[in-house]
Amino acid sequence: MRELGLRRIKKRKFKPTTASKHTYYTAPNILDRNFQVHSHSQVWASDITYLQTTKGFLYLTIIIDLYDRKIIGWNLGSSLAGKNTTLPALKMAVANRTAAEGLIFHSDRGVQYANRAFSKELSSYKFIKSMSRKGCSCDNAVSESFFSSLKRELIDPRNSLFTRRKMRQEIYEFIENWYNTKRIHTSLNNKTIEQFNNDYYLETGIRI
Repeated sequence: MRELGLRRIKKRKFKPTTASKHTYYTAPNILDRNFQVHSHSQVWASDITYLQTTKGFLYLTIIIDLYDRKIIGWNLGSSLAGKNTTLPALKMAVANRTAAEGLIFHSDRGVQYANRAFSKELSSYKFIKSMSRKGCSCDNAVSESFFSSLKRELIDPRNSLFTRRKMRQEIYEFIENWYNTKRIHTSLNNKTIEQFNNDYYLETGIRI
């Protein structure tokens, strides 16, 4: 590497987001890695990641519909409290997409998903809670894949850190004006989410 004039890219500080050491009830893994579903709002998956800025961390919570892989709810907060993560993301998701009782809501075992306030909110919609097994990130692979894409395509570790304001702008643009609209998804037969849902409308007469 010295001969080629190369330098290693320093790994950024790790910030855990999953606090699974709690006394709240943890649901069984009902989803069981069955990521291929047959209709909208059959399964929603959710996760939280950290994003480093010039002034500390921001925490991005997303909710993704496994059928069309659209991010239907998200929130970027300055703390890991449920009121800044899972609760506002869920409120956005149910406002953006109709969901009937019996929908499977899958997440990790973190306190943000297991706490009473969030569990009560899920119960109010009669959703079925599903949680990954302890330490098994592959049980929530679709959410993990989104975060991998976001950090690879948006946040280049060789660049300077974003300010908090810039990070909020960039996350909005990435999710709403790129990932959900223009980005091609291999899981959708190399279509954008908009193209996939337009084809669904032509076939069924149901507009999402």
